[in-house]
Amino acid sequence: MSYSISTLLLRSLSDVFGENDPLRRRAAIDAIFHEDAVFHDPKGGIFRGRDEIDRIAGATKATHPDFDYQPLFPPEELGDAGRVRWLSGTPGKPPAYAGTDFIVARNGRIASVYLFSTSYPELPCDAPWTHFTGLVEATAAQSEMKNEHLEAAGDQAVSKEREGVTDAVLF
Repeated sequence: MSYSISTLLLRSLSDVFGENDPLRRRAAIDAIFHEDAVFHDPKGGIFRGRDEIDRIAGATKATHPDFDYQPLFPPEELGDAGRVRWLSGTPGKPPAYAGTDFIVARNGRIASVYLFSTSYPELPCDAPWTHFTGLVEATAAQSEMKNEHLEAAGDQAVSKEREGVTDAVLF
């Protein structure tokens, strides 16, 4: 099966690195990662293949079994790559750490993941998870409004083109 870049990013966060159950984690890895996928961890090195990715994801989750990953914004896509910025920690408490996952996909599966550990000093340290969930929802709503604006602008451009006006600036 082939997946979108956004789906791959979100499933990697929740179904692989956020999953406590080893059987469900492995099933997700088999579904979304290529057999020869590579995971680049700035602190732990380079892990090659599904078995190594499974091992490091399990080891990472075992250190904080109650942590969840929360995207800060919807995933961004560009060609066969994408990124998602996220926070991690115990729901209801301030986030413990943050990062950005950058992936390169091949035929709808993850070929490589690059983890960038990041700190976000502009975020309130005492903000509960609901603050960040609201931020993601608000960002998604803004993205939807932008898409609607672009569709309307496209319709407007087609209408103007039919009227013979081809040099109109819409933005």
